[in-house]
Amino acid sequence: MPKNTALYADAIEENQGGECSVHPLLAQRRSLRAFASRLVESETMATLLEAARRAPSSMNEQPWSFIVATHQHKSDFEHLLSCLLEFNVRWAQHAPVLLLSVARLTFASNGEPNRHAFYDVGQAIAGLTFQANSHGLSVCQMAGFDVQKARHAFSIPLDHEPVSVAAIGYPGDPAGLPEKLRLKELTPQERKSLEDFVFESRWGQPALWTRETK
Repeated sequence: MPKNTALYADAIEENQGGECSVHPLLAQRRSLRAFASRLVESETMATLLEAARRAPSSMNEQPWSFIVATHQHKSDFEHLLSCLLEFNVRWAQHAPVLLLSVARLTFASNGEPNRHAFYDVGQAIAGLTFQANSHGLSVCQMAGFDVQKARHAFSIPLDHEPVSVAAIGYPGDPAGLPEKLRLKELTPQERKSLEDFVFESRWGQPALWTRETK
């Protein structure tokens, strides 16, 4: 874990040196793919899902559901692992927890389409990720999985849509990863500047204050 810890330390130092400081847990967040063999305690998982439960949502619909598969329940874990693309299987198989997020696509109150469902599920996952980081856990989210296979494997209703799969666990040694992933794991993460995506007056015109914060 020392190399990953060093990356976290660099992120915190960079954050503290800038004028737009954010919480260190946000500054150090990385989608790591190297996991330790240590299991995630059920009590800890409960706090992660409690953080997700508290996320805001349109009309307080809370359109999220989660299917949790752990190494302790081998059959469930293998079912969810089999839904991943082969590229993701190579590293995600070592994570102690896989979590499938699912969005309800209609409002429970009136049956109308809920165009905000994916957004709300994303907010729930963001809260879960922040809570995970506070426990020293890493969360790596994946879009690379077979949606229909996951639907069939876990009998997900048609008015619900599998959104993403997250691998959750304590950071491990990246030396055990394939070379391409190992290099990616150890490369400092780049982010767009605020000027690239914060606009005012019209599309593409950077907000003046984004330049002033440099």
